[in-house]
Amino acid sequence: MLTSHFSFDLPQELIAQFPPERRGTSRLMILDRKTQSCKHYLMKDLPGLLEKGSLLVFNNSRVRKARLLGISSSTGAQVEFLLLNKKGEEWSAIVSRTKRRRLGSRYVFPGKVEAEIIERDEDICLVRFMPSIDDVWLDAHGHIPLPPYIRREDAPMDSERYQTVFARAVGSAAAPTAGLHFTKEILTDLDENGVETTFITLHVGLGTFLPVRTKNVEDHTMHEETFTIDEPTANRVERAWAEKRSVIAVGTTSVRALEASFLEGRLRTGEQSTSIFIYPGYRFKTIDGLFTNFHTPESSLLMLVSAFAGSDFILDSYREAIHERYRFFSYGDAMLIR
Repeated sequence: MLTSHFSFDLPQELIAQFPPERRGTSRLMILDRKTQSCKHYLMKDLPGLLEKGSLLVFNNSRVRKARLLGISSSTGAQVEFLLLNKKGEEWSAIVSRTKRRRLGSRYVFPGKVEAEIIERDEDICLVRFMPSIDDVWLDAHGHIPLPPYIRREDAPMDSERYQTVFARAVGSAAAPTAGLHFTKEILTDLDENGVETTFITLHVGLGTFLPVRTKNVEDHTMHEETFTIDEPTANRVERAWAEKRSVIAVGTTSVRALEASFLEGRLRTGEQSTSIFIYPGYRFKTIDGLFTNFHTPESSLLMLVSAFAGSDFILDSYREAIHERYRFFSYGDAMLIR
């Protein structure tokens, strides 16, 4: 299967550079897999469009201020770091021009902090900070890690708007963006309309946002990401299955956590990790619907939604969205596939 099959032409002006003025006011495209048709709504319509008894599964991971700007001790040049996760006293990180970074290279950061690269591979460096840093230090000196297609520096409003309203566990290097559309009012409306909600935690890292660079889809390797499913969430999902109620994942990260934890009709609970790669041909075991954003061309995210709805149907729907001037990617509009 060729990666190029998942390409599409997108006008630059449809790549959302800012969130909507008010959270929860995005447009919403509904895709019906049975009829291969799509309809257009607004996000506020969602609670009334879901069947009573449906269960929405959200990712409550919180984005850390994981983007750092350091100064090279040897050249004085500014170097960008994107911290992924902490490994003991070190951090794995994407460093600008990673392949050029030499072991032992040192960098200076605000607050009299220095860092040294102690390991490196094609994508990731292992970095030791001296003294060690934590999320308190990152909140003071780090930046919200906006994706590269948002061509601006992060602004104060991003600290709130690039987080979901239900974000709890700090650990993501990018937002689980499908959840950005939900407000407390929409969540209340869902509850009042008999729609149940529950939460998993998957910390977004390279597994979610690393581009697919291989010619053939099957040759792409996903990086591991950690996630947690607690007993109450597992019980809610399994009860919905037993009662034949719809389970709808909010975001591709929720899908990957549910699918990776499925074993013999149950969900494994506790902290886990996954490098699951879902692309057309995959047979889903846990969900009946998927609420998601519009994804970048040739990405593993687009391949996942294509696996769920069919690649031709998804690409046709994307062309419809472009014709209707939907906004794309992290701060863009949403779709519900059912």
